[in-house]
Amino acid sequence: MQRFRCLFVVVLCMPMLLACSSNQSPTPAPTGAPTSAETVGGGGNLFLTLGDDPDTLDPALIGDASSAFVARQLFSGLMRLNEQLEPVPDLAESVDLSADKRTYTFKLRADAQFADGTPITAEDVRWSLERATDPQLGAIVAATYLDDILGVTEKLSGSAAELAGLQVIDDRTLAITLREPSSLFLLKISNPPAFVIDRRAVEQGGQWFEHPNGSGPFMIDRWEHRQRLELVPNPRYAGQPAKLDRVTFLLGALGSNPLGLYENGEVDLAPIGAYSRDRISSPEDPLHAELRETPQLSLDYIAFNTQNPPFDDPKVREAFSLLIDRVRRAEVTFNGTVIPARGILPPGMPGADPAALPEPTADIARAKQLLAESSYGGTENLPPLVGYTSNGGVSLLAQIAHDELGVTIELRSHDQFGDYLQALTTDTDQFHMYDLSWIADYPDPQNFLEVLFGQRGQYNYTGYRDAEFEQLLAQAKAETDEQRRGELYRQAEQRLLAAHVVVPLDHTIDFSVVKPYVQDLTITPQGLLDLAPVSLRR
Repeated sequence: MQRFRCLFVVVLCMPMLLACSSNQSPTPAPTGAPTSAETVGGGGNLFLTLGDDPDTLDPALIGDASSAFVARQLFSGLMRLNEQLEPVPDLAESVDLSADKRTYTFKLRADAQFADGTPITAEDVRWSLERATDPQLGAIVAATYLDDILGVTEKLSGSAAELAGLQVIDDRTLAITLREPSSLFLLKISNPPAFVIDRRAVEQGGQWFEHPNGSGPFMIDRWEHRQRLELVPNPRYAGQPAKLDRVTFLLGALGSNPLGLYENGEVDLAPIGAYSRDRISSPEDPLHAELRETPQLSLDYIAFNTQNPPFDDPKVREAFSLLIDRVRRAEVTFNGTVIPARGILPPGMPGADPAALPEPTADIARAKQLLAESSYGGTENLPPLVGYTSNGGVSLLAQIAHDELGVTIELRSHDQFGDYLQALTTDTDQFHMYDLSWIADYPDPQNFLEVLFGQRGQYNYTGYRDAEFEQLLAQAKAETDEQRRGELYRQAEQRLLAAHVVVPLDHTIDFSVVKPYVQDLTITPQGLLDLAPVSLRR
């Protein structure tokens, strides 16, 4: 997902673009600790922080983790991810796959309803998918999540008016045909762009999503912009009923110090930074028993633009990849709060086997030798270099290149991350390297290897093209045997690493504290939080 770092941390503290503003005065933050019989006995009011107002709660337009987290509480789709990050039916009652593995037939639950009691039909699902792929809407993530559906590429490009792969069979039955078999399809449609929304609400116009007629376990009860957002259970949700009586997000200044609020008993869960983590990791600290550490399906990395000299030469790419000591960076710079990356795929990702890859090392002498052996004959013949940076990876590389090689890399960055991505898209002839951070949209290697580095990858700015790499990705995507899929993806990863297109830096860990009375809260390796099963009990 093109918001990077763990979702749980982002949900609690990441500043965002504002959806609106408010002139109302702040009100005191309430206490989240269970002090009444109502709260102690179950349900209760869960308090947490959200940084600021969600950027948007329109599922089709969501591109950041905080907005996605709230939207998951308000909307549902045909499928959802369970605590093991497996796709399971949500609004769907059953799913059948055709013999050629291209057509999925979904039967909707008989009790599937919007919050106002209106039945959810197959036509609502079809309309929601058509809307999410409307090029006029400008949904930047539709190509990532929905591209398996036949006709999505054509519709997003403007060459088709409707999706060829959708067929409403009756009120409760929808058939979705894919352009080719994909073992990832059910995973991908478990995400916001495939959520079902009420056409009537959207067509009323305005900020309809501030009071949506949703289909998820919660509804918006109160929204004071930049102060608080309160959710209550949706009694007509077709899935597992929410146990909480209320969820209160503290926004803006009210939630600006999550750990302080947590220690004062004003919120029930909070992220912790590296320095607080050192303190809380000590068994003597009062919060030690409440600490949770969850490795994330994430990757911080540097990538080279293989179309721009000198990084068209694999030896130059390999030389620059040897400059950073990733192990020392993780231990010293990040104080052991990240895992030094051996490869692209994070530990815990299906198919990943980082232990089989060599431990990353820095080798300045070897880097100088490779540059001398390259087609450029040494550092003195390198052209001026430009690096785009968003997470500091390229900045560190530039410092080491200057100190050890005498090479200067001009650094460029952008205040808004959207502008940064746009520059990577349009300025391909102006930069030689860039850095990004990524957390999985869905728990599959394809979301890293193909989306970030494949020829059709939405976030591949390297210009890397390799027919064998693409063939391995295609074979893995269609393979249904999990062991064989893992083998194919590992081969693709090894081929990409051997080309020295990318320097994997680290995989992140979520550090958070959760009150002991918060029951049934699971923080997944993807950072997803499902609040429906949560309750507050002593």
